[in-house]
Amino acid sequence: MPENPPRRQRPTPKKHSWLRPTTARPGGTPPANRPSPDAPGPTAGEGSVVHAAVYRDGHRVSTPTSLADTYRRLREQPDAMAWIGLHRPTESELVSLAEEFDLHQLAVEDALEAHQRPKLERYGDTLFVVLRAARYLDAPEEVDFGELHIFVGPDFVITVRHGAAPDLSAVRRRMEATPELLALGPEAVLYAILDAVVDGYAPVVAGVQNDIDEIETEVFGGDPAVSRRIYELAREMVEFQRATRPLVGMLHGLMAGFAKYGTDDELQRYLRDVADHVTHTSERVDGFRSALADILAVNATLVTQQQNAEMRALAEAGFEQNEEIKKISSWAAILFAPTLVGTIYGMNFTHMPELTWVFGYPFAIALMAIVCVSLYFVFKRRDWL
Repeated sequence: MPENPPRRQRPTPKKHSWLRPTTARPGGTPPANRPSPDAPGPTAGEGSVVHAAVYRDGHRVSTPTSLADTYRRLREQPDAMAWIGLHRPTESELVSLAEEFDLHQLAVEDALEAHQRPKLERYGDTLFVVLRAARYLDAPEEVDFGELHIFVGPDFVITVRHGAAPDLSAVRRRMEATPELLALGPEAVLYAILDAVVDGYAPVVAGVQNDIDEIETEVFGGDPAVSRRIYELAREMVEFQRATRPLVGMLHGLMAGFAKYGTDDELQRYLRDVADHVTHTSERVDGFRSALADILAVNATLVTQQQNAEMRALAEAGFEQNEEIKKISSWAAILFAPTLVGTIYGMNFTHMPELTWVFGYPFAIALMAIVCVSLYFVFKRRDWL
């Protein structure tokens, strides 16, 4: 009998039918994309394993350097719990975890492929949780979303992170600083992660509120680029809503199972507090979407009004230009009449009527005057002058 017998018998590792078959190469060489069975697992500082630790009674008792070492240390410690953190793991790593902890194939496939909606599913003794974390980036003024998959079993917690958020190292430090909470087991770790993800929404809400305030100023300031900013922020709020709204139902589902699964009273209070924060955040996000829709409608109205004002100004300018053209045309016609008469009488042909007439000059002057005055009154009557 071993000196430290394991507290429970895990099922014998089995080959899952959903895995890609291993095809031996000529000469017996294993495929390049599958590690050798004797090859050491990824260390805590290499590959996708960010950190691995084994805890007992709320205190760290071991810091394994590989997945295989984690499995061994967990078997050696009665009533211990393993907390393994991964970042974008490979298929071989997830396969190793699935075989060791008997993870369901559907949950493993979801964790490998990512791009899942937030959800909570139970597979026997294992709870599978998908969360969408968020963080606000000040420089580009945009929201960055990350995806987190959590496997919670009787004696293990496995976190699979896709993206920069959330920072689970702070969660681990917090839990290790409160061993009485960590001693409550994997459910306490799940609470802490949920709390960290929800608390991470607060800076995002504050940043988005500031963006909306700036957008309102830009809208009424007539900034032509504000429409694009409104649209981009509205799309981010759609993603934010997809991250927060399912959490409300997920936490209520956890709270509904308090009595059935014997959840500790302290954890029940913590989870209710997290649920309250999630509900508040979800309501704020819904309000942001409504506000952005209203701002977009107001901006469209203001843009239409501005376009109408510009068109009215162009029409008024065109009308004034037409009036000036009328005046110029009228005076040009008036001045053309005496020029025509003077040109005809200035030809100086030998046989031309009225050249030898005594009243020829006065007649030409009078004709010019009569034509000019007649044209003036005609244009004046038509409001051209």
